[in-house]
Amino acid sequence: MTESRTNILNKIKQALVHQVPVPFSAIPSNPEHFTASQKEMELEFAENFTGLLGRFAYCFNNAELINQLQVLFETRQWKKIYCREEAIKEELVKNGYTINYTDDLAACDVAITGCEFLVARTGSMLLSSAQQSGRTVSVYAPVHICIAQSSQLVYDTEDAIIGLRERYGTSFPSMVSLATGPSRTADIEKTLVVGVHGPKEVFCFLIDA
Repeated sequence: MTESRTNILNKIKQALVHQVPVPFSAIPSNPEHFTASQKEMELEFAENFTGLLGRFAYCFNNAELINQLQVLFETRQWKKIYCREEAIKEELVKNGYTINYTDDLAACDVAITGCEFLVARTGSMLLSSAQQSGRTVSVYAPVHICIAQSSQLVYDTEDAIIGLRERYGTSFPSMVSLATGPSRTADIEKTLVVGVHGPKEVFCFLIDA
């Protein structure tokens, strides 16, 4: 057993010392694995996000955001609102809407967060541990509301990662995740079940910046 392990390690060392030719090197490489869409990113994100059971709302300004949130909260009768992001709270108050927040994430009706970027091609929200919401808010609450600006839209995941590197530099977040609609699994008798490992509903309110 020891001799076999030594042989394998020696082969790995030799491979690292002597450069191995790349197979099929004559074939031109193409890093693009998809054709970029000609749609506006707002439209493409909305189509992809709602296609994965997300609920999307486009707001022309902050006043319209307040109106839509108020209607939503009253319709659903949500009373326990969880939000750790001070910028969002201040913006809501500045536009005349006061919410009674709870500090109990486990017992909340809904949680509100921002995001780092929105990825149009996949309809995903890119979140990170550098946000005030941290790691748990977007996955622990029964309902997740994300409030974003149109300036946060990028086309592909690569663009979002580049944007993160430009924003944080050497202080890159320790956790980055992509949230694409409510959680789902087909592990139970091959039947798709929504809301098993995370929020049952995910809303995205996009404000025209």
